[in-house]
Amino acid sequence: MERTCFERRRSKRDPGLSVYSAMMRRLVSIALRVAEVDSTVLIIGESGVGKERLARYIHSSSPRAAGPFIPVNCGALPDALFESELFGHARGAFTGALHDRPGLFEAAQGGTLLLDEVGDVPLPMQVKLLRVLQEHQVRRVGENRERRVNTRIIAATNRDLAEEVAERRFRRDLFYRLRVVELRVPPLRERLEDLRGLAQTLLARIAVRLRRPVTGYTEDALEQMLRYPWPGNVRELENAVERACALATGELIDVDDLPDDVRHHHALVITSEHVRPLRDIEQEYILAALERNHGSRTLTAEQLRIGLATLRRKLNSYGIRDRRVTRSQRALSGV
Repeated sequence: MERTCFERRRSKRDPGLSVYSAMMRRLVSIALRVAEVDSTVLIIGESGVGKERLARYIHSSSPRAAGPFIPVNCGALPDALFESELFGHARGAFTGALHDRPGLFEAAQGGTLLLDEVGDVPLPMQVKLLRVLQEHQVRRVGENRERRVNTRIIAATNRDLAEEVAERRFRRDLFYRLRVVELRVPPLRERLEDLRGLAQTLLARIAVRLRRPVTGYTEDALEQMLRYPWPGNVRELENAVERACALATGELIDVDDLPDDVRHHHALVITSEHVRPLRDIEQEYILAALERNHGSRTLTAEQLRIGLATLRRKLNSYGIRDRRVTRSQRALSGV
């Protein structure tokens, strides 16, 4: 199977990507072009699709490749430490601040700072983050002077930031400042052309690490993997391949080596004993998609390829008017 030319542009910092579908080749082509400039990039996509990997590829393909690449999960930072982590602090700025400490913006000087899960940045911090992006200066907590920073920003999120802006949970000016270039990484289920190549690439790396003599897959195993929707995307695929590689008894991974949820997945089947009403199946699928997208109606409508007004009308008919749909709400809806 032919690989795209960008895979040959590898460095010690980035082992490269493996893509085969037309949509991913186009995505990487755009990423390669934007790597040449310092424009801020917003990478969107579901959890596990490889947003950080794409960010690393942009960094390693850029003039900043010799500088540091520092990822920070904004959702994992406590609100009280957010400012100190990003901008640094002076000695004595707060209890426990025993030394001057540079923040991540300074640590990434000359390189790239990845703000992962940027949708989780607290509103008060969004104002300060916007100022740094505009002025390219940081002020450590407890200091009065500004420090110049030369750091490229790439942001990533699995949220619908446009909807967060509409709900006033994310600043509009920061949203547009981050989204100079927007790259959407499609979920694995939308690019199954990539699955065979990805599975083989992952297996080659994992087999070496585990010291296992496994070289490929049976056709039955690959067919079953293609039937599975991979809700955890590439991250789930990598875990499944590692599990299968560890358990395989021969040189090829077979269906029985796959995880239970992959091995036992079947398409929807109608039996003579029970035929479910079409409306029930549609309702269950729509609510499951909405829950998976963290309540984002815009993203859900786009994936279902229906209009946003149509989705709202269907949800109203189910008695659900809140934008967030939880498992308990689904249960109360009878699905």
